[in-house]
Amino acid sequence: MMAFLRLIRFKNLVIIVLLQYLLRYGLLLPMLEFYDIVPALSNLRFSLLVIATVFLAASGYVINDYFDLRIDRVNRPDKVVVGYVFQRRTVLLFHVIFTFIGVFTGLFLAYITRKETYALMFILLPFLLWYYSTTLKKHMILGNLIISLLTALVAYFVVSLEFAALARIHGDAILETEACSMAWFWTTGFAFFAFISNLGREIIKDMEDVKGDKIAGCHTLPIEMGMGYTKTIVVILSLASVIFLWIIYAVVPELNQSSITLAYFILLLTLPYLLIAARIYSAHETKHYHQASQLSKLTMLFGILFILVARTFFV
Repeated sequence: MMAFLRLIRFKNLVIIVLLQYLLRYGLLLPMLEFYDIVPALSNLRFSLLVIATVFLAASGYVINDYFDLRIDRVNRPDKVVVGYVFQRRTVLLFHVIFTFIGVFTGLFLAYITRKETYALMFILLPFLLWYYSTTLKKHMILGNLIISLLTALVAYFVVSLEFAALARIHGDAILETEACSMAWFWTTGFAFFAFISNLGREIIKDMEDVKGDKIAGCHTLPIEMGMGYTKTIVVILSLASVIFLWIIYAVVPELNQSSITLAYFILLLTLPYLLIAARIYSAHETKHYHQASQLSKLTMLFGILFILVARTFFV
């Protein structure tokens, strides 16, 4: 069981589910109630969105491990499950099953919500994840950007689907309301945070995996530009994230009038980012990059949990 959970990146899937549920029930629904708007998307249809997202993400993790067997044997031989715990054809079967469930659920959701663009997206996503695992991840920075953009897209699904449902009831006028603009503003903030945090973590993981990536012929940032240059980029990303946080804090009244937000930004966002920058700056062993990667994931979790604080602005 533990090997299977490792194969599908269970912890990452939990973060995806947490992000989507917190955005809907912790922020979007209280925001709609604040503006006296009745939600149009049922809990069942929202659950279908989460199911489609989770299974497609799991299929991407599985196929990535399938193609990364050679790399993982070098970078983390004690954690390899493909070819050891599960035969390769079994892993490929998992991928096919997860992809089918994700695509079928997504297409069904697109049909019942009359969201044609979702149908195209759910069809193209598996091909993009497959292409990422075989090709894109081997290219400098491109693979990192693709995965980070997909991470940000997870947040946009929630608001997009709700307002698509509202537009069918109230017409396109609902899209011009303050409720809609406010929902997109906050969602964009969390999506950008997810993007920049994940981008930094993906680059850190490339630094951690540089030995196996070299053997596999990858052209990641640390391989092509060197560890020193890559360290500088990660440090800049971390510091830029801190600056961005405090700019948002300064210009958004709900944030700078909240003492809880001040404490949260200092202790659970700024401090972790600075620790990541310090750890990367002084890193010289693989374990140091792994520590920074884990701290980056924890920081992303703190960013998601801030939704619970943002919720208080609309209740």
